[in-house]
Amino acid sequence: MATQSQKVPVVTVILVHGAWADGSSWNEVIARLQAEGIPVVSVQNPLSSLADDVAAVQRAMELVDGPVVLVGHSWGGTVITQAGASGRVRALVYIAAFAPDRNESTNSLQARHPVPEYAALLRADSAGYLHFPADALPHYFAQDLPAANAMVLAATQGPIRASAFDDAVTEAAWHEIPSWYLVTDHDRMISPQLQREMAQRIGARTREVPASHVPFASRPKETTAIILEAVAEVAR
Repeated sequence: MATQSQKVPVVTVILVHGAWADGSSWNEVIARLQAEGIPVVSVQNPLSSLADDVAAVQRAMELVDGPVVLVGHSWGGTVITQAGASGRVRALVYIAAFAPDRNESTNSLQARHPVPEYAALLRADSAGYLHFPADALPHYFAQDLPAANAMVLAATQGPIRASAFDDAVTEAAWHEIPSWYLVTDHDRMISPQLQREMAQRIGARTREVPASHVPFASRPKETTAIILEAVAEVAR
């Protein structure tokens, strides 16, 4: 007779942050997933290129057993779209994230809509990494967080190399595996309309939440809920 552990696979959630964030941005969601007994890993993306970030996710997957649910926020959606092309990955969860198709880049997706207002504020360093001014990030990135919390995000932001946004994916895992999408209705970084268009195109099971670009911080309950929905589907 099969044991319970044999009947129900242990599903690991791997969280992939976006630009101007780091792995700690998921802390509220991590705690909630752990409270549910879900193994979870938060990747620290180098944000140097699509290939480098995908490699970081692949290394994280090497260290866990069993099926994986990849969760990507913002730029992290582009990363999981490519990294999800692995037999280990059973579901993709996009949190206010880009979801390109093969041969598309993050910039080519964004080009379908007006240039976001925040783009003119970004500052590039000598290595081509884009930094978000700390005094502006709360307004565009996290307007529904207390000011002190938003300023912590600004202080811990991970700058991204500008050229990464032009890196096109060669695989689009959402063609082969189920996906979920959390649309953030008050987003000032990726327009909610673009989010809805991407979610519809990839056939995602979609929820909407009245949140800024960082629902994992401002709406952790709802963000965790959609991840748990994907985990439950994989564990069946």
